[in-house]
Amino acid sequence: MRYRYRLLFLAVLDSLFVLSAMYLSYILLHPSIETFGGRQLIWSGGVMLLCYQGFASFFLLYNKAWEYASIGELLGIVKAVTFSVLGMVAFQYAVGYEVYIRALITAWMLQFLMIGGSRFSWRVYRDSFMKPRKEMKKVLIIGAGQGGSLVARQLLNNPELGLSPAAFIDDDRNKLRLQIHGIPVAGSTKSIKEAIVKFQIDLIVIAIPSLDKKELNRIFKECSKTNVKTQTMPKIEDVMLGRVSVSSFRDVQVEDLLGREPVELDIDGISEYVSGKTVLVTGAGGSIGSEICRQICKFNPAKIVLLGHGENSIYLIDMELRNLYGNVIDIVPVIGDVQDRNRMFEVMEQHQPDVVYHAAAHKHVPLMEYNPREAVKNNVFGTKNVAEAADMFGVKTFVMISSDKAVNPTNVMGSTKRVAEMVIQKLDQESNTKFVAVRFGNVLGSRGSVIPLFKKQIKAGGPITVTHPDMTRYFMTIPEASRLVIQAGSLARGGEVFVLDMGEPVKIVDLAKNLIIMSGYTIEEIGLHYSGIRPGEKLFEELLNEKEVHPEPIYPSIFIGKAMHDQEKEMEYLLERFENFTADELKTYVINLANRRENVTLSMAK
Repeated sequence: MRYRYRLLFLAVLDSLFVLSAMYLSYILLHPSIETFGGRQLIWSGGVMLLCYQGFASFFLLYNKAWEYASIGELLGIVKAVTFSVLGMVAFQYAVGYEVYIRALITAWMLQFLMIGGSRFSWRVYRDSFMKPRKEMKKVLIIGAGQGGSLVARQLLNNPELGLSPAAFIDDDRNKLRLQIHGIPVAGSTKSIKEAIVKFQIDLIVIAIPSLDKKELNRIFKECSKTNVKTQTMPKIEDVMLGRVSVSSFRDVQVEDLLGREPVELDIDGISEYVSGKTVLVTGAGGSIGSEICRQICKFNPAKIVLLGHGENSIYLIDMELRNLYGNVIDIVPVIGDVQDRNRMFEVMEQHQPDVVYHAAAHKHVPLMEYNPREAVKNNVFGTKNVAEAADMFGVKTFVMISSDKAVNPTNVMGSTKRVAEMVIQKLDQESNTKFVAVRFGNVLGSRGSVIPLFKKQIKAGGPITVTHPDMTRYFMTIPEASRLVIQAGSLARGGEVFVLDMGEPVKIVDLAKNLIIMSGYTIEEIGLHYSGIRPGEKLFEELLNEKEVHPEPIYPSIFIGKAMHDQEKEMEYLLERFENFTADELKTYVINLANRRENVTLSMAK
């Protein structure tokens, strides 16, 4: 109905209700109000009608969408009716009419019931008879607070979504057995399994926006005991900014279950050393390198140099950044291998970067066990080439990406990372450039990590292969890892090894089980297979050697290790004899060097 006709219809309808309420109050009370004359009734009714129309316009009663009526609209009716009756009382006092309280109360009640009933009957009709006839999926909403209430209302008002809220779950005892929007609060999170059976639930929605990662993990474990898919509501700020609707539920992500909150950044400190500067990123096409580039561009550098060996990966990140920042940042793609020393010096001389993020490396542990020579050439000599070029051409800050596998390493990859740390720590003592390293745990979703492998295995129908039931690892997300690198650059004084406090390590088998459940399968359907520990792997990783630890964090959740770089003779020996080593000899030498074992050179020289 057009607004003009709708306004006229409601105004006429309300006028009839107001006059009828006044007349009925007279009829009902006439035997006891003998002096209530017809003239007083006519004038009082007319004044009340004029007052009501004025207040109805003031409180915008004719502008409401009554099919979505709620408490707010009901209060508007209460105000308009109350003020119209008070207006009539003032009129009666002014002209000297006798005021009958019982008649006024009766008129107020009848007026409210007729006007309010007419409005809410439309919502009842819409909810009862205008819903789509398609079968509705029943939703269990975890959280009966503001977030849960918002989700329930959205689903009730939008039946075309095909989702019907059936029950709430909440740990607040004061809410148990209550109803919210007519939906019962069925129990606490310990009752999830029973509620699913009782209400025949098809979907679980976690609707607690303020929930921390630890609590989310606990609730998800309870949900995972069922075969019902679990999703979460979007962030409230995204809803308020109009990016998504309340009903845009998303699957629980693996990173949601890390059990800790992401590390926040010191935006001012980062902006100061990056904004308006020239930044060079090696390995810019990789998982970490490309994310570093994305994060850096948010701080408006004057130029960003994307250095990488892979043509296609550099092309992709170059195109992505040009589409977003091409008008404000000078983006330069450079194809080059960190093992090519002359090329590294050439690039540094040409672009004169202020900051270098060194993310180029071989990182796959079992693969490097079979290829120790390539691991040393890329991770050790490549780092040495880039670092010395940075030193020569006056780079202010050099940040190298390292690994938790560099702590007490038992494999080639971790050992080469530790030796690379030694290289830059030694160089830091001789250079005006600040050289620092950042140690990561496993990065979720990065190339070569377990998550893409597990997803591929689930897609193929299983089973998921896990090396050992007790194997644990520290995990972080790609954006979090990249932000840590950038933050380390702003905190650098020279020679530090920065480490993120990544909470408790996670069992790989638990990660696999969670991923199976998130994909909508049961563990029995996909299956788990233990393949045995691979060459070079440890059951658990460490973040700092006990001799390296500084007890206090330099920044919230960021620790630093003490500099240890006194293996200069052994490094020289590695450079001189590299071509003469067999693969096994090279592996043994690098592992011994990384673990700072004495007489490394003498034992290898025999």
